[in-house]
Amino acid sequence: MADDAAFDATPDVLTAAAQGRLKSFIERIERLEEDKAGVANDLKEVYAEAKGEGFDTKILRKVVRLRKQDKVKRQEEEALIDLYLSAIGAL
Repeated sequence: MADDAAFDATPDVLTAAAQGRLKSFIERIERLEEDKAGVANDLKEVYAEAKGEGFDTKILRKVVRLRKQDKVKRQEEEALIDLYLSAIGAL
C-alpha cells in the first residue's frame, strides 16, 4: 500500500485520519456531481431556448465543438474531410 500510515495494523481497518480523508473526498465528489448535474440542466435549457427560436441544436453543438478545437487542427480535419468526400465522389 502506498501510504501505510493511513492503515491500522489490520488491513481491513482505516485509521481515524484515513476515515476523515475518505469522507472528505466522498463529500467533495458528491458536491461536484451535484454541480455537474446543475450545469447539464442549464445547458439543456439553453439548447431548448435556442431551438425555440429556430436554431438547429445539432449544428449549435457542432459549432461549440469546433470552437474548442485548435484552429490548425480544425483546418487539417476539414481538409481531410474534403479529401475523403472528393475521393468517394461525394462532392
